[in-house]
Amino acid sequence: MDRRTKARIAAVGTAVLMGCLIGKYYVDVQERSCTKQLFAMDTVMSFTAYGRGCEEAVDAAMAEVQRLDGLLSTGEAFSEVAGINETGTGRVSEDTLSVLKRGQEIWEETGGLFDYTVYPLMELWGFSTGAYHVPSETELEEVLALVDASKVQWDGDVVTVGEGQRIDFGGIAKGYASARAMEVFREHGIRSGMVSLGGNVQVLGRKPDGSRWQVGIRNPGSEQGDVLAVVETEDRAVITSGGYERYFEENGTVYIHIIDPETGWPADGDLSSVTVVSEDGTLADALSTSLYLMGYDAAVEYWKARRAEFDMVLITDQGEISVTEGIRDGFRSEREYRVLDDGVMPPQDGPGGQ
Repeated sequence: MDRRTKARIAAVGTAVLMGCLIGKYYVDVQERSCTKQLFAMDTVMSFTAYGRGCEEAVDAAMAEVQRLDGLLSTGEAFSEVAGINETGTGRVSEDTLSVLKRGQEIWEETGGLFDYTVYPLMELWGFSTGAYHVPSETELEEVLALVDASKVQWDGDVVTVGEGQRIDFGGIAKGYASARAMEVFREHGIRSGMVSLGGNVQVLGRKPDGSRWQVGIRNPGSEQGDVLAVVETEDRAVITSGGYERYFEENGTVYIHIIDPETGWPADGDLSSVTVVSEDGTLADALSTSLYLMGYDAAVEYWKARRAEFDMVLITDQGEISVTEGIRDGFRSEREYRVLDDGVMPPQDGPGGQ
């Protein structure tokens, strides 16, 4: 074998080796994962991203959520929301105005069941302070007069609330924040990621291995927080509301934190858990509470009228599970469940785990 032939073989071998090394480097970079945690919006949050630049993306997403917390939190003394609650009016940023306008739309669409002026009621019951208290009918009557989103007005970027009113975006802010976190991931070139904002989960794309993300739904009857079901999904928010999240007990009666803005009393319907799955994290956050207040039958009818916007999992106070047809292929549970479609109610039975 002459020297030229040897040189060619060596060159080819080097090219192959370099190709393998570059390929391995590319795979390693693409599959690199970064996970960090943060305490904001009164809860522990987790941010995970995969791929090149994942650490920068996670840091930027966390910074964005902290920024939003500084604007929207009732607990931050210098937030825009706190300023409005203190003086009755205030100039706000584009984000705060966007959340308010979206809250107003959902208030109208849910017939007032989602009401971001419910803060005085939350305070009266002690859910915002920890000083739990079962109010008298007189107290409730006085505070209920303040709960009415129709009294909130805005002119450009100046927001004004009715006399004595205070706003609280706690039922929508985390959904808005998770949606913004997904936008930040995309801006940094991330194609696979997940954020969990105190149980509000939103995912981007699929996992690096090509499979869909699996989001667990807690068993409402389990004090240990056992998983009752799993939803497999991609590019969606999966947000659950249940009475087990925050509550107090007095004289043998349990009072949950989900307050009906029409009666002023904690929800006492036939649902124990509602999970909403949607591309729109803000909508999913708001609807998880609103559908809980509606109860099973009304929640099903609401979904039928807006089935293109979201899917849902309903768990009744008897432990019965219903799943809308849009997510049936990605739903897993060891229990029997029903599949809802837009023409049949109650729906057909479905075997658990299928």
